[in-house]
Formats: sequence, structure tokens, C-alpha cells
Amino acid sequence: MKQVIVGNLGEIPPASGKVVHIGDQEIVIFRLSTGEYRAVENRCPHKGGPLAEGIISGKFVYCPLHDWKVSLEDGKVQAPDHGCVQTYPIRLRDGMLCIEMVEQLQ
Repeated sequence: MKQVIVGNLGEIPPASGKVVHIGDQEIVIFRLSTGEYRAVENRCPHKGGPLAEGIISGKFVYCPLHDWKVSLEDGKVQAPDHGCVQTYPIRLRDGMLCIEMVEQLQ
């Protein structure tokens, strides 16, 4: 695993998100109203809606296109819909937010 610094701790207001690009991946970091941070791929599995533009409710985000409810804990879409988005571990290091990425073998 490698850690990629994606911003500072106070940069994202509560109950909002920030899009970051790491290589060819577009990831959204959400700051929940509890102060926790979550990172998921910025693409709903249904029609590719930008989750960063969705509404955050608790530990879920609602896709702005068709209102699919996605867990920010495990990336699973809630029933009756189905699917999953990639989640990423996010850590705090020296006041900076870091996403843990699996290193690709070349």
C-alpha cells in the first residue's frame, strides 16, 4: 500500500465532498457531519452519476442522477437496487488526509 496525500484536514466542510484524481482514478472524499472522512470512487454503478454531486445523509450518499443510495462504509448500493463502488481507506497524517492505494505491479 502507498499513501497519497490528497488535502489538509480542514479543507472539506462538514457534509460535503471533494474530488481528487489519482492516476486514472477519480475519487471523492466525503467529510461526514460526524467529522469522519470516507473515500469512494466518484461514479455510481448504475449510470455513472458523479457521487460528489449527491446528497450526503448519515453514512450514505444519494446519486444525483437516479437517487441510488450508496453506503460510504462499504460501497454497497442499498436494496432494492444493487451494485457497489470502490472504497478507499483514508487516514490522517500530520494534519493531512491520505488515501491508501494498492500499488500496481508494472
